[in-house]
Amino acid sequence: MASEKPLVAVTCTAPVNIAVVKYWGKRDEDLVLPINSSLSVTLHQDQLKATTTAAISEAFTEDRVWLNGSEQDVGQPRLQACLGEIRHLARKCRSTDDGDSLPLSLGYKVHVASVNNFPTAAGLASSAAGYACLAYTLARVYGVEGELSEVARRGSGSACRSLYGGFVEWQMGERPDGKDSVARQVAPESHWPELRVLVLVVSAEKKQTGSTAGMQASVATSALLKFRAESVVPGRMAEMVRCIRERDFQGFGLLTMKDSNQFHATCLDTFPPISYLSDTSRRIIHLVHCFNAHHGQTKVAYTFDAGPNAVVFTLDNTVDEFVAAVRHSFPPDSKGDKFVKGLPVRPVLLSDELKAALAMEPAPGSVRYIISTQVGPGPQMLDDPHLHLLGPDGLPKPAT
Repeated sequence: MASEKPLVAVTCTAPVNIAVVKYWGKRDEDLVLPINSSLSVTLHQDQLKATTTAAISEAFTEDRVWLNGSEQDVGQPRLQACLGEIRHLARKCRSTDDGDSLPLSLGYKVHVASVNNFPTAAGLASSAAGYACLAYTLARVYGVEGELSEVARRGSGSACRSLYGGFVEWQMGERPDGKDSVARQVAPESHWPELRVLVLVVSAEKKQTGSTAGMQASVATSALLKFRAESVVPGRMAEMVRCIRERDFQGFGLLTMKDSNQFHATCLDTFPPISYLSDTSRRIIHLVHCFNAHHGQTKVAYTFDAGPNAVVFTLDNTVDEFVAAVRHSFPPDSKGDKFVKGLPVRPVLLSDELKAALAMEPAPGSVRYIISTQVGPGPQMLDDPHLHLLGPDGLPKPAT
């Protein structure tokens, strides 16, 4: 029922981030503190983003949350952790300001609606974008300023990296309370304008083993994971920061692929083993190595999060040829859907030598489509009230 009591609504967007040095495993489940630091690249919101509207009103009788049009259980621990932390920060803000008070009562309930413009729970960092967007939006509707890493992290660990654009480090920290486990920008989105990103969508299906359950199993059973966290990642973090700051694609690409491979090796070292990669994922890996071998250098680099979809980094002068190689190896099906979405890619003809070097039987339809994008900015607040996902009654607007 529509209410005559006014509501205050804020709508924000937040980006996907893709880790090039992976986070996998927590040393504290409740505070979501990682066993190692990680580093990611923020993708542009023109192609991949979460959009969230948060509204508070005296008329609301309970907290309610909708994701992609479906109402969610607001009692989920991760949602409750985010809501509780943001309200705690709002009370702290009120108690420490010089006589100022927040313009809205902290007793008001909140309604939240969120949508992703990309597959959810398919290993494309949807939870990172979603919880970063939730934290950023709630902060604005409740008047909270300052560091939001802890709020976002409590929803999804990697969400803290989506609070910044460009290249972002999540420092594991050392304090038991997690106050030093925060995200920091290593370089802004403008730092490496030639870097391009191709998301090869293999499956939009929900992954069989969720990231939280997978991490718990790996921490409990994988000796390789412990070795990786303590002996490998610290050096890789320093080297990856160097590669980014010097725009060294050769080093960046090699390290990205090696870290992806080791992450998935820890999943296989978990007992029972976890396998996020599909046959098509492995064919993409083979394609990348054949492409690079043909050119005699690292021209493209893959990484896979906890899912079968590939994220490929390259430079703008290589995008067209590599997309043509993907078309050759994974011919689009005949449904007529646009195979390449996002930034434009020019059609080019592959040389006979490259076709021979790929040495693969075509697998039609195995790659559903490609999202062509680049490095992008952090969360944004939308000023246009027409873009709110919630109507004046605090309920989701009908899909258009």
